[in-house]
Amino acid sequence: MSHRAPGADRLPVLAASGGELDRLVGEGARTVGAGAVWAVGDAGGTLGGGSHGVLGQGPYARLRPGPDTLYDLASLTKVVALWPCAGVLWRSGRLPPDEPLGRWWKPAAGHPAGAVTARQLLAHTAGMLPYTRFERLYGRDPEAIRSGVVAAPLHRPPGTAVEYTDRAAVLLTHLVEDLGGGPLDELAERWVWRPLGMADTRYGPLGAALAARTAPTEYEERAGTHLCGVVHDPSARLLGGVCGNAGAFSTARDLARFLAALLAPPPELPWGGGWIEESLREQTGGLTPARGLSWLYAPGTDPAEGTFVHYGFTGTGFWVSRRLGRWALLLTNKVHYDRGIQQLTDLRNAFRQAVFG
Repeated sequence: MSHRAPGADRLPVLAASGGELDRLVGEGARTVGAGAVWAVGDAGGTLGGGSHGVLGQGPYARLRPGPDTLYDLASLTKVVALWPCAGVLWRSGRLPPDEPLGRWWKPAAGHPAGAVTARQLLAHTAGMLPYTRFERLYGRDPEAIRSGVVAAPLHRPPGTAVEYTDRAAVLLTHLVEDLGGGPLDELAERWVWRPLGMADTRYGPLGAALAARTAPTEYEERAGTHLCGVVHDPSARLLGGVCGNAGAFSTARDLARFLAALLAPPPELPWGGGWIEESLREQTGGLTPARGLSWLYAPGTDPAEGTFVHYGFTGTGFWVSRRLGRWALLLTNKVHYDRGIQQLTDLRNAFRQAVFG
């Protein structure tokens, strides 16, 4: 299903305060039941945006979201932290994309994960187990979890199916940290966030001042409260809060900088240029759903249109199209209320259609 995209001249009109997109998100946010922040832009930056609703229930009902509200990005972390760091290593020749890991990376040698390639991990075609279940299988020690992921049997032969799994990102985190010589939060700060001026973006747990402007996520029985400034994803929490699959917090303001850079990478960006072009094209060999590297072709669009998306379980999402020269983001904390997804899916699809066709 494909719909004609609005021209570049129409985008500022669509994105104007009180305009079509603002009304669409406002009505959608009421249906979804969670507050929402949205923005649309191009290579030059933000063309328009807005926010609706409140941050949550109880004490959060007095707080309204905005462009400086921090959101638990959930799986958008895969794109905002892990993917560009992998790109730095790829571009510098330290991360061979198509050599099975076991041939060149010692921790994978002799293990099932040694049969997969970095490209397959990024495209979710590595055949790794589709579930995590880390605490039940490996306990609570981060090193035991990392070793368990490397040693786990494959679910199916690499390159035979597209199957999205957090295990791919956990394995890639181990690999990127080893090759990069430091923890992922430090690498992402050095290579991604600081060069782009993303001053609000970081891994948790957040301090009190930042938590005060953070959207709360789900009620957590162990903590006895709603999580706020502590990562929602249980696998990332087991791994100390810093992982490639989840754990980063960011704002609409910072994500706008990141998405604009995908369309016009600063020349000094160590993961720009060819890495972005390589990633935002089909990497799944005709398997469905079609994916790039880390990115998914947006559902409801023809892959030939080149509109990519990534979603986060907490209620976050962003889109980019190099062909159309535009990006969009829609941030909610839907999981704060419940895990029902259909109304958020409907809003996401309507928002994407209005911006990208």
